[in-house]
Amino acid sequence: MTTTAVTATAATTATSATTAATGRAPTPGPVPVLWLALLATPVAAAANAPVLILPDMAASLGVPTETAARLVAAFAWAMAVSVPLMAGLLRRRGLTPVLRLSGALLLGGTLLVAASPWLPAALLGRAAQAAGGAGLVAAAMSLAGSARRMGVISAGFGMLGAAGPLLGAQLSHAVSWRLSLSVSLLSLLALPAVGRHAAVTAPPTAPRSRFDARGAALLTVLATALVLLPHAPAAALGSASASAAVAVAALAVVAVAVAVALLALHVRRRPDGFVPAALVRSPLFLGSSLLALALSTSYFTLLFAVPRLLADRAGWDVTAAGAGQLVALLTGSALSWLLAAASARLGRTAVRAVLVTLGALAALLAVFASWGPLLLVATLGGVFGATGANAVLSMQAASSVPAPQRPTAIGLFSLCYQLGGAFGPAIATALVLGGA
Repeated sequence: MTTTAVTATAATTATSATTAATGRAPTPGPVPVLWLALLATPVAAAANAPVLILPDMAASLGVPTETAARLVAAFAWAMAVSVPLMAGLLRRRGLTPVLRLSGALLLGGTLLVAASPWLPAALLGRAAQAAGGAGLVAAAMSLAGSARRMGVISAGFGMLGAAGPLLGAQLSHAVSWRLSLSVSLLSLLALPAVGRHAAVTAPPTAPRSRFDARGAALLTVLATALVLLPHAPAAALGSASASAAVAVAALAVVAVAVAVALLALHVRRRPDGFVPAALVRSPLFLGSSLLALALSTSYFTLLFAVPRLLADRAGWDVTAAGAGQLVALLTGSALSWLLAAASARLGRTAVRAVLVTLGALAALLAVFASWGPLLLVATLGGVFGATGANAVLSMQAASSVPAPQRPTAIGLFSLCYQLGGAFGPAIATALVLGGA
């Protein structure tokens, strides 16, 4: 967003984003942002809840801890893949079907996780939880309408994500690990309020084109290959020779390249399909999405690496490192809202300069700092940059295309952000944790 005509642009963006999200005429007023935050943010706590309780989960399911970790990977994969798919449904069918499907998936998946004594069923339940959460996230982001309101949602993501491991541990010790994986059900409390917003909107008037099933399938294959890419070599190395790990890595790269080529060819044949050509040709969308991917990857790298760096360089124990990082994450997430609130006044160039500067500073501190508080500042800067990027750059990405395509733009932008959650831990393992 440029510095000229800021107020008019913000108002236009809010109205058009609401229209795009519902496929219908806008209501007299937007959904209160706290309802949107409640709709979207509990999934962040649910995603991180298993971090400290994997051994308990593994013992209950009768599997090794490494195998139980698949519950984390399944959630991350389903979340990354489902956000653009749900955004596509939002674009074609409107808000009400997305809310109904997402609520059903979230509730059904949670019940399956709560009741199943077998890992395969629990994996299916976690994937359903993530898909439902992804739909609610897509709906909330599309209804946000401005960087300020999106900042509230993003700050909530960061804060609940930071508190997720501790919350999961407390619920597990007090009741059961299955309750820890059910915290995303809190999102259902916001469904009536957001659903009333959908109910009073006018019916869709735009004609519906034939669903681009091939484009959706190709995007799903590409997202899956990208999520698996950083983990495939490590998995192969853990069970076979180094040459096997290299071969697996090469196959993963080839799979990504083939998926990219096939999707690019499909976009050329159907420019108005599931992945609109207007998006992939937009410098504003590509720049916003790639910067968000870089900042997200940096943040997730720091999230996993800094506790080990605090122990190795500063001599902090696990309790001190965990408490310090939690404070840094909560503070950085809360402060990111200030950037989102001021983004309209600052302008696009200044906001990006702040994000790039803080992201680079956080990385440099992580590389060179040996004093514990400076390493925590690196964590604060990392979460500030990633959360701020999610709030501000998502709105910039959405503004790069016509209103009907904005839910799709937000969905694909969110996919890029979610990929940082796959790349970051792998980078941290390779650079810091591998020698543990």
